[in-house]
Amino acid sequence: MKHPTFSRRRLLRLTCAAAPTGLFAPAVRFLPPARAAEAKKPLIVYFSMPETDNPLHMTRDEENNTVVVDGKVLGNTQYVAMLIRQKTGGSIFRLEPVTPYPKEHRALVSLAEKEQAGDIRPKIAEAPNLTAYDTLFLGYPNWWADMPMILYTFLEQPDLPGKTIIPFCTHVGSGFSRTIETIRKKQPGARVQETGFAVYRQNMDTAPAGVAAWLRKTGYSL
Repeated sequence: MKHPTFSRRRLLRLTCAAAPTGLFAPAVRFLPPARAAEAKKPLIVYFSMPETDNPLHMTRDEENNTVVVDGKVLGNTQYVAMLIRQKTGGSIFRLEPVTPYPKEHRALVSLAEKEQAGDIRPKIAEAPNLTAYDTLFLGYPNWWADMPMILYTFLEQPDLPGKTIIPFCTHVGSGFSRTIETIRKKQPGARVQETGFAVYRQNMDTAPAGVAAWLRKTGYSL
């Protein structure tokens, strides 16, 4: 699929096929036991917080934290998660808090800082069933040089011995910071891949090619 150059607002016009690997293919959250072969495909779990759902008249902060595809607003991390699903054929699951985060930029930044300072664990509305999957792609934005605290909630609940965790993140200049080490500490029985995918929010136009090249190296492309 050819990805046109981003405009200043990074407005993408992608024509996605109706096949399951299309960007907007329906999310398959859980695999029935009879489809054991599908377990070889990964599960993509991510948290993303777009600050608007309106593709028009965005503020600069809203532009920086979103990608618009065919009129639909996606958070940067959400967009990367969908690219990974498109390239791997995996299932996808979005982590959402019981209490929704504010969309206004300053309020969101302030709450993220308070959660981190207070070592808070936001409750997750629904947790994914991980038993059918051997490989887990785990995505998040880098907030205050760390994972959002909802990722701590997620990583402290399931035990993932023997599973492979492959991190990916979006950021404003800090890359992964020390988050891969944190994931390893939270899940000592899992195999945490160090060569994750991190993309700077101003370079989201490079994400399609970057994700494709990274997945070829990891061996998870279709």
